Amino acid sequence: MAKRSIVPFGPQHPVLPEPVHLDLVLEDETVVEAIPSIGFVHRGLEKLVEKRDFKQYVYIAERVCGICSCGHGIGYCESVEQMMNIEVPERAEYLRTIWMEMSRIHSHLLWLGLLADALGFESLFMESWRLREKVLDMFDATAGGRVILSVNCVGGVLKDMDSVMLSSILETVKTMESEVKPIINTFLSDVTVQSRMKGVGVLTREQAVELGAVGPMLRASGESYDARLLGYAAYGDLAIEPITAEEGDCYARCKVRLNELLQSFSLLRELIGKIPEGPIQGTVKGMPSGENFIRIEQPRGEAIYYVKGNGTKNLDRFRLRTPTTSNIPAMAEMLKGCQLADVPVLILTIDPCISCTER
Repeated sequence: MAKRSIVPFGPQHPVLPEPVHLDLVLEDETVVEAIPSIGFVHRGLEKLVEKRDFKQYVYIAERVCGICSCGHGIGYCESVEQMMNIEVPERAEYLRTIWMEMSRIHSHLLWLGLLADALGFESLFMESWRLREKVLDMFDATAGGRVILSVNCVGGVLKDMDSVMLSSILETVKTMESEVKPIINTFLSDVTVQSRMKGVGVLTREQAVELGAVGPMLRASGESYDARLLGYAAYGDLAIEPITAEEGDCYARCKVRLNELLQSFSLLRELIGKIPEGPIQGTVKGMPSGENFIRIEQPRGEAIYYVKGNGTKNLDRFRLRTPTTSNIPAMAEMLKGCQLADVPVLILTIDPCISCTER
């Protein structure tokens, strides 16, 4: 019988940018159990609804996570707007969706660079982050910020995009798409990438559903669920087909995210082609009262937002369930049976965001 040992993994690790700690139970070099431990960056952001009014809290929600900040702003605003029966102008919904899809591209390119770096694929790391800079430049030009955009507000958005900006986005999308396709083909056909990822960290469709996996992690196991199909913001006007794969391994999760990059380019073109004229802010009357619960699709998967008002300017409660929170149980299951050397890469394929998880 092989001797068992426990190896601590993280929270600081040369490959992982996120402070996640795992106790890995090993038999020789094989992981038989992974026990996650989080709680290193807890910031108490949900408690701040008691100190910031419901309009100010948008900026707190955006700072739950830098990469997902636009989505957190949209999720918070839409949950409050539904609770207060605020009608958001259609143009504002389109602008939110444009920024959201740009954020998805930004997030997936950042993740691809980190994964490439973990595999020792330094040229791909540089190329994916070079392309990511183009998205940050689009953020800068349209919102005035490169990561934290601060354009969402209860009732709409704070900034508009003129025709010159929209045309510039279309030109950038065209350039990025032509540059991304060869990178995707190179990455997915690389022998080293395939040897490190194919058949590693398999999560079956049944396991993914039972363990509550979300986002690309769920869709890579064959389940075609995408919260954008719920039709929030302007997604109800778009033709969205969830990107899926059947294999459920690390390679499938990469393939889903890379194909989502191309999908986001197409959605941006559709959004800019359909965006209506009109105001960008609706009328906000009264104070929040009651409660509401919504779901949106962040780059990493479904996020859930819950708000509860009491008739004053400060909310009683704001609660958020992030995609990584949902994906950690499935990650612990996937790690069983893998080799110790595969652990860092396997964790990266779920695209963890511990900052979001901790709040």
